[in-house]
Amino acid sequence: MPKTFATTWLVVYGFSLASALSNAGEKEIDFRSQVRPILSNKCVFCHGPDAEERQAELRLDTADGLQADLGGYQAVQPGEPERSAIIERITSIDPDVQMPPPDSGKSLSASEIEVIKRWISEGAKWSDHWAYVRPSRTTPPSPGRGDWSLNWIDDFVLARLETEGLQPAPEADRVTLIRRLSFDLTGLPPKPEEVDEFVADKDPQAYEKLVDRLIASERYGERMAVYWLDLVRFADTVGYHGDQDHNISPYRDYVIDAFNDNMPLDQFTREQLAGDLLPGSTTVQKIASGYNRLLQTSHEGGVQPKEYLAIYAADRVRNLSEVWLGATMGCCQCHDHKFDPLTTRDFYSMAAFFADLDEAQHFSKGGNSLPTNRPPEEKLLTERERQQLTELEAQVVGLEDELVTHSESDPVTRELLEKKLTQLREQATSVRESARVTMISVAIEPRTMRVLPRGNWLDDSGEVVLPAVPAHFGPLDLGERRATRLDLANWLTDPERGVGQLTGRVFANRFWYLFFGLGISKVLDDFGGQGEPPVHPELLDNLALEFVESGWDVKHMVKLLVMSRTYRQQSLMSDELLNRDPYNRLVARQSRYRLPAEMVRDSALSISGLLVLDYGGASAKPYQPAGYYRHLNFPTRTYEMHSDRRQWRRGVYVHWQRQFLHPMLKAFDAPQREECTAERPRSNTPLAALVLLNDPTFVESARAFAERIVQEGGESTDARLQYAFRLAVSRAPDQRETELLGELLMSNQRQYEADPTAAAQLTSVGLKPVAEGVNVVELAAWTSVARAILNMSETITRN
Repeated sequence: MPKTFATTWLVVYGFSLASALSNAGEKEIDFRSQVRPILSNKCVFCHGPDAEERQAELRLDTADGLQADLGGYQAVQPGEPERSAIIERITSIDPDVQMPPPDSGKSLSASEIEVIKRWISEGAKWSDHWAYVRPSRTTPPSPGRGDWSLNWIDDFVLARLETEGLQPAPEADRVTLIRRLSFDLTGLPPKPEEVDEFVADKDPQAYEKLVDRLIASERYGERMAVYWLDLVRFADTVGYHGDQDHNISPYRDYVIDAFNDNMPLDQFTREQLAGDLLPGSTTVQKIASGYNRLLQTSHEGGVQPKEYLAIYAADRVRNLSEVWLGATMGCCQCHDHKFDPLTTRDFYSMAAFFADLDEAQHFSKGGNSLPTNRPPEEKLLTERERQQLTELEAQVVGLEDELVTHSESDPVTRELLEKKLTQLREQATSVRESARVTMISVAIEPRTMRVLPRGNWLDDSGEVVLPAVPAHFGPLDLGERRATRLDLANWLTDPERGVGQLTGRVFANRFWYLFFGLGISKVLDDFGGQGEPPVHPELLDNLALEFVESGWDVKHMVKLLVMSRTYRQQSLMSDELLNRDPYNRLVARQSRYRLPAEMVRDSALSISGLLVLDYGGASAKPYQPAGYYRHLNFPTRTYEMHSDRRQWRRGVYVHWQRQFLHPMLKAFDAPQREECTAERPRSNTPLAALVLLNDPTFVESARAFAERIVQEGGESTDARLQYAFRLAVSRAPDQRETELLGELLMSNQRQYEADPTAAAQLTSVGLKPVAEGVNVVELAAWTSVARAILNMSETITRN
């Protein structure tokens, strides 16, 4: 026994015995949720899977490592903390003995030390990392309050609340429910007549009918696509150096179509990773394969192709691993993962799946044009456009036949038919001409892929690797055949021979985040050692298996979640609940948070009546500050906003400039989409309020909103405020709000009567002309009121 170990044996033994006695009767320590996170955060960096970084040949990330013979003693002796070297080290005050070392910047708290002591005293039971253990079905518990649950999700949630001594929140009122559902499922606020209809509907199935209607709406696909586009880092520009435009907007429309058509996730995965490799690859699948081309590229004249092919390969591995596996394989580009069973060899073996992509043409054929050239590209119609063209062509043929039949008809009938035929032919021509160029995937002879030592693209000494999945998950069973991107896609969604159940767990967690504000496991893109164990592990497992066994049915999962009683709770909370569960991990209420950037924009446009709901198409360019692109070069450029109806399209269609993201989107925390974004931050800054007050889109929206108030809201101020609040927040204003806004109206009325030029200036913002016959001074005063209403927290909050 080492001297330092022997000298502290009695102290440790006495402390651990007292600890064991004091903890008698407490719930047994859970290794996965209590011990592993401590080891991962405080110990595994130096005592983990990375052999080059490992100290003292000690591993604390495996059961064998914890109990290995270290020369007559062990790090962990099950049931005997007094004989476990780890206890000596973490309790020592000797800097030469203490672990973690004082200069590491890490230390264990008293409560963490106590957890490890108790765990060892209880037998040091080991369990594999939760994310890499296959999920298993758990029979839903039977909570004491049996009348509360509406589906099995509620059983899990309520049973957990009861063990914590908590009660669920009451169900939200119907106005709150329709607003919550409308934002969550379509990204738009409900219209007043929709609210009235739902509130008045006495049918017991009224809520479900509302859910079904919203999920069936084309707006649903647009809302869901925003999240997917964050994950796969979709943007309209290349990102590096000149950040030139590139051709990819049909891919965005494919994603929207896929969600609206409820494409199963396994098919969605195959078409994106390997649409070009599918037998009889269709136009739609070619568009889908644009996923492989979404990464950032450089078109700078002196770029080194070998360097950037290595950069592109690494980008693809990072994105795929985060999107589908919830894994941070980017750490393995230069070294074995410090915390997870992923190696540098795994990283480059995964990169080898993409070695067949025709990606190098742009080094010789690209350039500083707008858009830049990134072959292979094709000019294509989307699925919706092709369907529309087919329908128009069928109508043309039908009318041509009808004209032949009516050759002897009177001239008036023939003239009407010919006019209609001309219109149809023009519409068909317009659809044909709307075809857009888009980047696609094309397979070529795979280039050689090597392990790059320390990620150095100049170092060719590393071994050559073939496509393979991470060794920890087992090999692909393909015989002697080289694995392809299609094999990778199938492996990602195969629940038996692949990691489909892990993928199911990753996406089930993200569905929960979308509809409850936080994942069951908080870290949405890292299910590894630096992530977080799920707070409801059995619930997450059941949701994962439900998703897989449903045939990867996204709409089924969405409906399952929003139909639960858990989803329908109020978001109000008591002081006690705020102290007990400030982040709502136990879901004793619903969550309340600011809307994402696109919904903030769409909501203002919808309330004002300006919103244009055109489906699909090229990206839209709304108002933007002059000179914002002044630092962009190769080529230099001036932003040209759209001066037609495209100005008022939904946020999902807004042009996404990676280096200079639209200021409104940036102020409301939209990502630049350089990397996978599984969760956007939610900041609260003066910049956001200034955008709502001064961005031309919001000023114009306020003015158009004011026109609606003046023209449709009645004659009195009270009636108009009632109308305005119903449009904006689906309720009537209270007395205090009525008084404050009435005073604001009168103050601005006086101001603009004294300065009609200022009134004209305010009401001239934007492309939409002021309606004829409207008093400009009155309109300007009401515009100020409308700006205040659009700026209310309630207007931009999902409740």
